[in-house]
Amino acid sequence: MNQTTIIISLLILIGQFVSPAKSFAQDGVESQPKNIIWLVIEDMSPTLALYGDDTVTTPNIDSLAKEGVVYTNVFSTSGVCAPSRAAIATGVYPTSMGANNMRTSSNTQETGLPKYEAVPPVNAKMLSQLMREAGYFTTNNYKTDYQFTAPDSAWNENGVYAHWRHRPSNQPFFSVFNFTTTHESGLFEPYGIRKIEQRHYYSDNAEKIANLPTEALVKTDKEHTPVHISKDTHFPVPPYLPDTPVVQHDLWKMYNNLVETDKQIGAILKLLKEDGLYDNTIIVFYSDHGGPLPRQKRLIYDSGLKVPMVIRFPDGEKAGTIDEQLISFVDFAPTALDMAGISQPDYMQGRSFISQGTPQREYIHAAADRFDAITDRIRAVRSKCYKYIRNYQPDTPYYLPVAYREKIPTMQELLSLEKASKLTPDQKQWFRTNKRVNELFDVCRDPHELSNLANIENYKPVLNQLEHEMDRWLVEINDDPLLPERELIKKLWKGSDVQPKTSAPVFKERNGKITITSNTPGAVISYRIRRDEGSVSGWRPYTQAIAVNQGEIEANAHRIGFQKSISNIFHINHSSHKDGTSQ
Repeated sequence: MNQTTIIISLLILIGQFVSPAKSFAQDGVESQPKNIIWLVIEDMSPTLALYGDDTVTTPNIDSLAKEGVVYTNVFSTSGVCAPSRAAIATGVYPTSMGANNMRTSSNTQETGLPKYEAVPPVNAKMLSQLMREAGYFTTNNYKTDYQFTAPDSAWNENGVYAHWRHRPSNQPFFSVFNFTTTHESGLFEPYGIRKIEQRHYYSDNAEKIANLPTEALVKTDKEHTPVHISKDTHFPVPPYLPDTPVVQHDLWKMYNNLVETDKQIGAILKLLKEDGLYDNTIIVFYSDHGGPLPRQKRLIYDSGLKVPMVIRFPDGEKAGTIDEQLISFVDFAPTALDMAGISQPDYMQGRSFISQGTPQREYIHAAADRFDAITDRIRAVRSKCYKYIRNYQPDTPYYLPVAYREKIPTMQELLSLEKASKLTPDQKQWFRTNKRVNELFDVCRDPHELSNLANIENYKPVLNQLEHEMDRWLVEINDDPLLPERELIKKLWKGSDVQPKTSAPVFKERNGKITITSNTPGAVISYRIRRDEGSVSGWRPYTQAIAVNQGEIEANAHRIGFQKSISNIFHINHSSHKDGTSQ
């Protein structure tokens, strides 16, 4: 590599560290940005000792709580993962961008609908993209599930090998680790933990990770499944589920998987300490929505929405405190930007919950639409103590035969007992064949949402208040719950029957610098450099003109929700495209 090439490479690397979006300085004084790490478990309600459930011990999560802030009123925007993860990734409500049907790309045979993607506002970018453009090294370990395809430059690393340890020295990082052991599918068989989750114990050891099965559903057998809790334990059963041996075994699996996940989290925390990063890293622990059991996941009762969340701030700031403010998943992206000192884009519909100057929420909102092949349209708004649910399809039963859920033994047990008329009144509620249009629950006194207060005169003022808030929210985010999904797709595609495609990037060279543009408003441009000696860089976000004088630049453009453009290649020495056209 010659001296010119080395200098150019350094300039490009520096350009990735310092972006026009962020300088890491305040009032002219250089400030060291904090690292941020998200530890994300799946399908878990606040069934932890720090929330009053002392069924099992989770020492690593508990240590974060002791040294950090426990948030007691955190809610997903949906009772299932993909819509909720779309909200987290963008700071936008799923129902305002076509992300709320689970999933947008599946069950096409049953529904007759085409595959499609959510389309957020025109200038929307993923949180990771914004963080990367601001100078952070961004990694996502394993799971995405955003309801749209991420641009090529959304992450520095994305997959089972992604790790903060791969960053250039001292670059701040935003790293997400997803733990899928507690997923609903962990209840399908009597034993078994996803083998791919062992990667957390191997850190960034690529050789060991490569030996793990790539298929997420490959699980341990009975002999090799770690047993952390005695199967003789009697577990607490919510009133909407029967207390039978079948249900008790599913609860054993649920809690056992939680303890295993805590150990995986401990392995990541150990690495932070080994790297000397623990006290300069904001550590955020949460679940992607509520619990995995029937009448939990997919529903917009608190059992499907309410999640645990703990944040450990550097050096134990606010250690051992409790924060009871209402927090929605649309607040996660604005808050992460706030942590990094980055301005919140106007299109985001959430707010930072750590900002002293931002008013706390009065309400959180949630929605349910299609799950796999079955559609039911429900919206909810919740204050500190009251939940209002509006059912747009009151003739649709509460229980819906989602095939994936029916693999759970507890679901099979419920169906069997319901058929034999052996359920209690609380357990039978879910099997009612039609709904009330309006439901109102006092969630402080009735946390399982079993007593509908909507028709009680004394609660009319509360009902009216929450109805008005829901109407206001629906207008604000442009959500029409009665819009058929086929019409929603046309709306996302601007009246077309075909998914729009992002316009290809256009190169221009001026004064030794190369600019890249796309005619599609809001398109993210990703590029990489192919040098004459044969090396190829990773994908990078384009934010400003590039100074490179040898090799070629490959670029594509991608507005989220549209098809990615074709890649164009610019030959630096000849100022022409690979296809022979010149700019």
